[in-house]
Amino acid sequence: MISASAIFPPLTIPPLENGDKLTRAEFERRYEAMPEVKKAELIEGMVYMASPLRFESHAEPHAYIMGWLATYKAGTPGVRLGDNPTVRLDADNEPQPDALLRIEQGGRSRISDDDYVEGAPELIVEIAASTASLDLHKKLTVYRRNGVQEYLVWRVYDRQFDWFRLNAGEYIQVEPNADGVICSQVFPGLWLDKAALLGGNLAKVLEILQQGLASQEHQAFVQRLAND
Repeated sequence: MISASAIFPPLTIPPLENGDKLTRAEFERRYEAMPEVKKAELIEGMVYMASPLRFESHAEPHAYIMGWLATYKAGTPGVRLGDNPTVRLDADNEPQPDALLRIEQGGRSRISDDDYVEGAPELIVEIAASTASLDLHKKLTVYRRNGVQEYLVWRVYDRQFDWFRLNAGEYIQVEPNADGVICSQVFPGLWLDKAALLGGNLAKVLEILQQGLASQEHQAFVQRLAND
């Protein structure tokens, strides 16, 4: 007699594949069953999986951004920094941004009981090489709709850095001031010398950031966070 198991093999969890249309719950179920996959995202209900990451077009720019943000976090108690965290934004969107900053107390996001970010972090950064079209179109729309206050995109191949700020429900692009520096409104003291970053001058990037950390605006922000 042929056993039922021979005719109907045990059910397995299907693998994640680029282009899958899934619910967020099914996306998480498949993602958790594939520990070898390091980055997969659900954007507007569709699965996007990262290609292998090259050094100069992603790994090094990513390290520069993390060094800049980590320095800011070190001087700003009450702010939390994430590197490639999964973010549950809404029923159709679960991105995994390259970096984020969030306000711990009184911010727009929280850490769930199972250790995911839920809601919109105040600031998200994406390193856009092969993903530039996705980052500047679908993701930008998703982040805007969910209320991410500042969205930064480093377009490595284009040698451009876009800083978007949410204003009346729309993203406006922020330009450097007369000194060539962009200053965050959500995170006072988070200053970026755009030309230095694009030129690979990390020392100058951190020097300008230190000036931001020493500003009166940053000191007032730290005090406000401590009072919350």
